[in-house]
Amino acid sequence: MATETMETVHIRTDDGAVLIGDLQVPERVTGAVLFAHGSGSSRFSPRNRTVAAALRGEGLATLLLDLLTEDEEQIDAVTAEHRFDIPLLARRLVSAVDELTRHEGTAGLPVGLFGASTGAAAALTAAAQRPGTVYAVVSRGGRPDLAGEALPDVLAPVLLIVGGDDHQVLRLNEAAAERMRAPHRIHIVPGATHLFEEPGTLEEAAREAAKWFALPPTTDGE
Repeated sequence: MATETMETVHIRTDDGAVLIGDLQVPERVTGAVLFAHGSGSSRFSPRNRTVAAALRGEGLATLLLDLLTEDEEQIDAVTAEHRFDIPLLARRLVSAVDELTRHEGTAGLPVGLFGASTGAAAALTAAAQRPGTVYAVVSRGGRPDLAGEALPDVLAPVLLIVGGDDHQVLRLNEAAAERMRAPHRIHIVPGATHLFEEPGTLEEAAREAAKWFALPPTTDGE
């Protein structure tokens, strides 16, 4: 029976913060995916954990990471001043990407990034800063538009998963996709709203993410 390792990791960033993450590595691992959760969420997000379990079933290690410290989370809960600080979140993601390339269980593996909500913008920005390491990016209900000037610099193939009933976010994803030069695709989940709470919608998002990380395309498509 296949087994996997589980551990809590502590990642020190360039700005002196210590981030806490949950790393799980399946027995036969082919890549690693780092998760960047959205505003007001955490590494315990049941939605991201559902997606992470699907990825591990396909042989991918997963690292669910809190990009803010406990003190910052408490401040952000009141002021919301950190959750939209995309440069800060992206810098910390880059530190985590670099840690995965050094960690005993994931060294040498290609690294993918999965972002939800504002975490998608941080993931895209980090991908632009580590083009030789990040091989694929997936956004679920994300705000890729907030990546701004980093969008044309992303080289890794990008999958944008959006709920069919999440109309405003869909428009923002379409606008962001027009600025991308990397291979990309928008996958619309029919009947899904922003949090993918409708029956079967999150499972569809997880399947699409797993396929993308398993074999990201090399040509642009819609």
